[in-house]
Amino acid sequence: MGMGFWKFSLFHVAAAALVLMMLGPVVAMLAAVRPADVVAAFAQPQARDALVVSLIASSIAVAVATILGVPAGYALAHSGGAVRATALALLALPLAFPPVASGIMLLQTVGTHTPLGSALAAHGITFVDSLPGVALAEFFVAGSFVAIVATAAFATLDPIYEESARTLGAGALRVFFRIALPLAGPNVLAGVVLAWMRAIGEYGATSIVAYHPTALPVQLYVTLSAQGVGAALALSYGFVVLAAIAIALQWALRRRVV
Repeated sequence: MGMGFWKFSLFHVAAAALVLMMLGPVVAMLAAVRPADVVAAFAQPQARDALVVSLIASSIAVAVATILGVPAGYALAHSGGAVRATALALLALPLAFPPVASGIMLLQTVGTHTPLGSALAAHGITFVDSLPGVALAEFFVAGSFVAIVATAAFATLDPIYEESARTLGAGALRVFFRIALPLAGPNVLAGVVLAWMRAIGEYGATSIVAYHPTALPVQLYVTLSAQGVGAALALSYGFVVLAAIAIALQWALRRRVV
């Protein structure tokens, strides 16, 4: 009994320490900024426009990541161990790259001097210094989250439900949409929210591929360079608000699904 109590307590102490270490800087930032300063900061046209760019681009990036990543996760969850492990390792590669390196790689793929970039430009499609470029950069650094989390979510489902549906004559698409996706939905949604938060906060790759139109993280750096820490803190506050809204929305949707 005594040893179990101490193990239980130590686990909770570790959890509390981790939470304090992660949230401490956030609390310090929130305490240093007045709400009026935040309102004034986002009343500036540059900050307001940057927020709109980030919201649109991150929504596009995560929509594409979800459309591709959820079916990919379902396929990987039903693949052999070696195939799944190899695919997940490859999907995780962009997560290990420094953001600036990711931006350079994207420039070497869709830059106007590349074969693909020049071919797209000939048809009026450009990614450099454009809203699609912002979305592409955010997708590259954050899109893998959806597929990785979806794979784990589908892999933990009890196969008896899908097998029973197939026995009753349900096709593959019906099994996916009526059985697997509703059961794994809450956990898949967590991956989507995680990807969105990563996408909207992306700076490095975005600044390399599409410095203009200015996304909110890029505007944050511009503000820091031109006006100092105080003004940048007010914009940083905005990211906390966006993350809180995303988490609250996920919680509300999860309760409806569950």
